[in-house]
This record gives sequence, C-alpha cells and structure tokens, in this order.
Amino acid sequence: MVDLVTFGETMLRFSPPDDERIETADRYGVRAAGAESNVAVTAQRLGLDAAWTSKLPDSPVARRVTGELRSHGVTVDVAWSDDGRQGTFYLETGEQPRGNTVIYDRTDAAVTTATPAELPVAGIEDAAGFHTTGITPALSDTLSETTATLLETAHEAGTTTSFDCNYRSKLWSPAEARETLTGLLDDVDVFTVAERDAREVFEKSGEPADIGRELAETYDLEVAILTRGTDPALAVTGDDVYEQPTFESTDAHPVGTGDSFVGGFLSQYLDGQSVPDALEYAAATAAFKRTVPGDIAVVSPEEVESVIGGDTADISR
Repeated sequence: MVDLVTFGETMLRFSPPDDERIETADRYGVRAAGAESNVAVTAQRLGLDAAWTSKLPDSPVARRVTGELRSHGVTVDVAWSDDGRQGTFYLETGEQPRGNTVIYDRTDAAVTTATPAELPVAGIEDAAGFHTTGITPALSDTLSETTATLLETAHEAGTTTSFDCNYRSKLWSPAEARETLTGLLDDVDVFTVAERDAREVFEKSGEPADIGRELAETYDLEVAILTRGTDPALAVTGDDVYEQPTFESTDAHPVGTGDSFVGGFLSQYLDGQSVPDALEYAAATAAFKRTVPGDIAVVSPEEVESVIGGDTADISR
C-alpha cells in the first residue's frame, strides 16, 4: 500500500537553452512534466510513498517519462496502450517584454481514453490519499468521467481526496470548468485553488477568508486552500482560518511551483501534521522549487526545513 496515488497526464517538455527562440534552436532540454506527477515526486522526496497512474503509449518516448519518475522513487502504475501518442509541449523562456511561451502538442494523447477499468482502482482505495487536478477532466469527456469515478471511489473508501483546480484557459472556458468541477467537489476533502480562479471560475467574491469559508461549507471540505501569488496563502478548516506568508525566493524557475506547494502540503497532512504546519511546509517547498530548473521539485526535507528556519540550505555538514 502506498501513501499517495496521483492520476493525470504527464508530457515531455522540450526547452531551448538560454532563452533561445524555439524557431531557431538546435538543442533542447527534455524533462517529464505533469501536474499530478509533479505532486507525486514532491511528496515522495519529502517522505511519503507515492505512486503515479495514467495511460501511455507503449513506446520509447513514453518510457522516457516513466524512467524519469522512477528515478525519484515514485511507483509508476500505468496502462500501456497500442493506440494514442505521448503528449509533448515546448517551453520558450524569455525576460520581459518577451516573457515565456508555451506550445502544447497533446492531441490524441493515449491518456485521453483512460477508463477506471484500466487503472489501479484497488490501490487508490487502499491509499491514504488520492490526488488529481482540473487539468485532467478538461482533456476529454472520457477523462472527465474517469476523474469523477476515481474521486467518488476513493472518497467512499475513506481515502483522503485532494484536488487542485489548476485552471488552464487553453483547455476550457471558466463556465465550462465551473460546470464540471462543481460536480466533482462533493467527493473532495482537500481543495486547492488560486484566488483568481476562485473568483473567475467559481464566481466567488469578497475577502479571501470569506471565499475559503464559502467553498469549505458549500462542498463540505476538510480543508480549503487559497493560493495568492506573493500574498499569503490561507487554509480554512472548520471554524479556523490560517494564513501563511510566502518565503523569499527567486523568479528564476516558476513552472511547477503550485504543484510543489500541493506536494509539500500533502507530504505533511497525510502524515498527520496540523493544517498550519502543513501549510508552512507547502510554502517553503514552493519557495525552494523556484530555484530548481524544470517542472519537478528536486528537494529534500532538510532543504525545506532550512527554508522554514531562514537558513541557506547546506546539508553537507
């Protein structure tokens, strides 16, 4: 039995070095990148026994994904398919005024046809936690149904269910997301959402704490978490509201910060730590991730604790 199972798409990310343009680059860095697998890796590296499940084409390109995830200790439990393809995307980085550019190439990815019958449902029922995000149901009608089934199955089994809104405007509109996601939240225990998405997708207004309380009460959540960029994150549980300021960090590598936040929180919450302690750990993990290239938080508990303690990480002594 594992502590945490995550479910969703993981792509291969191709990035030109040194802010070079995609159209002129002759070299690319290649990394595995997926919201749910990012959470699994973070949680695994911070002490949980984590697994990632999905559906992949039986190809060397897909095995590049699983090999990278396994290198971090994550258990990979996927349905291998003769149909569909491995999704990819291209990330071009640049300073302002150019900024970053993302180009997705994920049409007809094998994961879009994944059904519960192909996935390790028994493992999800036996796990302490199950996590997925709003990206997954946005990818296809089949995945929307599969996500709903897995959340319901986990919830009924007593598995703590975690869901990150992770709204992506390139996948669906706020109205489309709202229609689908509100139907999922009754089976969610821990819900993480950016304040901007709570306002735009869920049409909430008022002070952040009031938004968190309304979400928690409406969907009977154990914990409602609002992330707020550089402003303090907050968590609502029962009658309590906890605020957690961000830790000082760089803007060098922001991609994957939200996933590392969730992975850091779950690494502590599923281990029995209090909500404020888990929230602090999440914020410290996210700050550390911003110093690490790629989507994955290559981090250790000692390094997170050094951020919390206000020290520069040095575990060589």
